[in-house]
Amino acid sequence: MIDTHCHLLPGVDDGPQDLDDALKLAQQAVDQGITHILCTPHYNRHYQNERSTIIKQVAQLQKAFDQRAIPLTLFEGQEVRITDQLLTDICEHRILFTDVEDTYLLLELPTREIPWYTEKMLYQLRQAGKTPIIVHPERNHVLQADEDQLQTFLNLGCLTQVTAPSIVGIFGKEAQKFGLELIKTKKAHVIASDAHGITKRACYLQAAYQLIQKQFGETVVSELKQHAKDIVNGDAIQ
Repeated sequence: MIDTHCHLLPGVDDGPQDLDDALKLAQQAVDQGITHILCTPHYNRHYQNERSTIIKQVAQLQKAFDQRAIPLTLFEGQEVRITDQLLTDICEHRILFTDVEDTYLLLELPTREIPWYTEKMLYQLRQAGKTPIIVHPERNHVLQADEDQLQTFLNLGCLTQVTAPSIVGIFGKEAQKFGLELIKTKKAHVIASDAHGITKRACYLQAAYQLIQKQFGETVVSELKQHAKDIVNGDAIQ
């Protein structure tokens, strides 16, 4: 399995605080069948984890895993909070995409609102040849109340990434219900762990896929897993 959203880097944001914690989270991922992880520390007003720094940190963590024979392949990424300066940050090479061609961008909206400039920013990103992947839309209060708002973003060519803990009910009934509805209606394009540690925000990717298979069948699971592969490779998603 490929995990396209994981806070695995030690000591850089609200994920593992040190290497020992990162090793424990890595082992949890391996035990669930994960083979590749996109390391996605936050890029927002609290955590300025910039491109060049993350690339070095991922290389260091990969070396630590290789030395301990932990069978995980790591990629560099960011969970980018939307701001009205995002295009400037991209032009100044501060932002990491999911793929080497800078096609797909993991984009986070605030939990309780949608900024007034969001639709314009998404349009500008699409015009620039970038595909925003809106992470954990099922946890956004505005989108929960008005699914048409999400459809507007999808019509612009955006994708969505639903969080595995939401699917298994960790974030409550509303997030779970909305997340499953997005999968049912093909408005969820990829599932990711968004794991932060082995206890706080643990990895539930395997459990989420098992529930999805039970409710919607193996074909849906296969499609979601293929999309994860496409996203890290920069390939078109059908």
